[in-house]
Amino acid sequence: MLVTLESTALARWVGESFYAYPGLLACHIIGLAIVVGIFSMRDLKLLGFFPDLDIRVFSSLNRLALAGFTINAISGLLLFSSQASYLATSVPFLTKIACITAGMSLAYQLRPAVLLAATVSGGQQLASPGLTMKAGLSLAIWIGAIIAGRLIAYIF
Repeated sequence: MLVTLESTALARWVGESFYAYPGLLACHIIGLAIVVGIFSMRDLKLLGFFPDLDIRVFSSLNRLALAGFTINAISGLLLFSSQASYLATSVPFLTKIACITAGMSLAYQLRPAVLLAATVSGGQQLASPGLTMKAGLSLAIWIGAIIAGRLIAYIF
């Protein structure tokens, strides 16, 4: 099935075009910067960094984070299509996908807690130990996703 995916016209275009793969990779990096930038700043705020930053700002960035994730998902699927049979057995790739799944799940779980903390504290940090632990875990997971993503090119 994966070989069939790789042999589609779209996958061949991604893999063989002078512009497609680099262009999609650039889109993937932009999406990554948006998603990880927003979530890592939120996590750092919850961990006690940036005391003057109003936690409520992250509520208004949820749509932008979703847009970044959508850019990553589309560009990632297209990039995957050109090397599907290799990537399906790549430990760094599978680790990256697991980290992204866990990171997005935590982002979804943290959203109402951040809203509640913002409401109760008037925008100042009021993170419970559980919320702080989840923020630290989220930050570690996103770092893991980035490292695993970079290792895809180097570990077979």
